[in-house]
Amino acid sequence: MTWLGARRNAEYTNCESRAAAVILSVVERLGLGAVVVACVLSSACLGGSSPSRPPNTIRVGVDLPLSGPEARAAAPALYGMKFFVERHPTIDGFDVSLRTADDRGDPSLGAANVRAFLTDPKLVAMLGPFDAAVARQEIPVANAADFAMVSPATSNPCLTRDVFTPARLNPARTVITCKQAGLPAASDLRPNKTNNFFRLTTTDDLQGAAAADYAFRKLHVLRAGVISDHEAYGQGLVYAFSARFASLGGTVLGRLELDPKNPSATAFLKSMKNAGAQAIYYGGSTQAGGCGVRAEMAGVFPAGEAAPFLGGDGIAEDPACVSSARPNGAGIFATVPIVDAATRPDAAATIRDFRATYGNTADYGPYTVVAYDATAVLYAALDQAIRDAGGALPDRAAVTARVAETSGLSGATGNLGFDRAGDTTNRVVSVVETTSSDSRAPWRPVDAVDYSARLPY
Repeated sequence: MTWLGARRNAEYTNCESRAAAVILSVVERLGLGAVVVACVLSSACLGGSSPSRPPNTIRVGVDLPLSGPEARAAAPALYGMKFFVERHPTIDGFDVSLRTADDRGDPSLGAANVRAFLTDPKLVAMLGPFDAAVARQEIPVANAADFAMVSPATSNPCLTRDVFTPARLNPARTVITCKQAGLPAASDLRPNKTNNFFRLTTTDDLQGAAAADYAFRKLHVLRAGVISDHEAYGQGLVYAFSARFASLGGTVLGRLELDPKNPSATAFLKSMKNAGAQAIYYGGSTQAGGCGVRAEMAGVFPAGEAAPFLGGDGIAEDPACVSSARPNGAGIFATVPIVDAATRPDAAATIRDFRATYGNTADYGPYTVVAYDATAVLYAALDQAIRDAGGALPDRAAVTARVAETSGLSGATGNLGFDRAGDTTNRVVSVVETTSSDSRAPWRPVDAVDYSARLPY
């Protein structure tokens, strides 16, 4: 689930270095050497086609919710994609063009957008979508056509696997399958029985685990109560938090399922305070009433950071969450399943150049640089597929195969790659915190939990 609007050495400072950043890691893996690099640079960066030859075009689809409640987060993601293409307008003699479609957060419309992409023979891959519900409808359509999808934002585990919660992230120490969680399994979304869907976000279960790591290791919380919003997303977060917290040595003292019709938790909070809880973890969204629980804590627990309230991206950087939590808006911590590019020195030049190009502060958002990197991933795959095709327009299956091979690609948000399921290998979860009870105040980054080397299960 992604809120942010409802609800990864890749600094390209000149023409040759920008193209090389996308291509060099590919060339090194293939062992093609400097002669090929020079050839690629001359075509991809300088436009090496003959003056008498009309330019070739290769198109990339973009499907995002550009209107509706998610537009606030999706539009800056689109600008990140556009910024990369503006910096790299050609590749291997092809002019690159984005074909943008608005799914409005509607799964049926998203699927229709993919079908429309597939009618264009020059459109060979797509960027997006932005949320899980849309992805569930789009993946089968794209998969049947061997059509690569690279998403900068979706984090539901069941888009890439059949297990919703691994055994070690379930307090009962049993696997919870996607079907048991009421969701279709990833294998059911792929009629070709191959993978065509890739993403640069971590999965939601890692959000719960990361919150537990942060609470136990950095906030020194030993005892906590947990609350979920009755939805699969929130329950998954709570399962992962609880299991990881216990494995670290913490104790979960109790759990509450919020009643959506009456999301009051005062009695539960009092029982948790009496039992010695130091913090509350909430799995769910702002809309489900969870941030109102933070306001209720003011009459039971010490205010602010003295009694932390933690959650996932369903509340992260949401002004409505802070408003609901008043007067106890400080001391809210939330995880986001992406790298916070603003905390990475290697991304500073890219962010600076983006802001210089797109002057409106609202044009930059948490997913801007992740979307920029998603476009870089696709460019690297296109470069390989075009060369595999002898300089001709590659077919979609060839592009998908090359995306699947992405590994160790240097990006603004880190080293980019995918596992066999299509999940990012740059498994970083960012942690942000409110700074006051002012809903207009920006949340500040406080930590990043990195599971790239080892998963917590």
